[in-house]
Amino acid sequence: MITLTNSRYRIISDHNIAEIRQNETNGQKSLFARQAWKAGDIIGSFNAGEVLYEPTYLTVQVDKHKHITLQPEFLQYMNHSCSPNAFFDTTTMRIVALQNIEAGEELTFFYPSTEWDMAQPFTCYCGSSNCLGEIRGAAWIPADIISQYRLTDFIQRQLHDRSNEERA
Repeated sequence: MITLTNSRYRIISDHNIAEIRQNETNGQKSLFARQAWKAGDIIGSFNAGEVLYEPTYLTVQVDKHKHITLQPEFLQYMNHSCSPNAFFDTTTMRIVALQNIEAGEELTFFYPSTEWDMAQPFTCYCGSSNCLGEIRGAAWIPADIISQYRLTDFIQRQLHDRSNEERA
């Protein structure tokens, strides 16, 4: 059932912890919190749907040649922000609140926190004061900037390996 929520978004589906809303202006779908969380809270857990050896725009990278689709599937509607409020911890398979999140707030994560070299880079228009502009994956972000974000264990290993290679 599609329900009008305000003049900008309409609810497409409800998934207990969050709901998918569609922007009536541009058609983009986003994930919005149904309840409040404090920084550090576990928002929910997830698991691997399909395991792929190449990235797609819907996968999350968990190892050098291992990319997963997210289950539950509605999590694919969590969009990117350069000032994210959530994090996909691919070691514990949990979504963690990075800051306080209010009910009705869009849930976002920093795509390079899980992606080394993205299948479909894009220009970011998140509007945050620290917006990076072009989002291509963690491999393309200078060390002093990427170090300001919470990153998956895989991305941290990649950065460590790159740093060691640069020193050699």
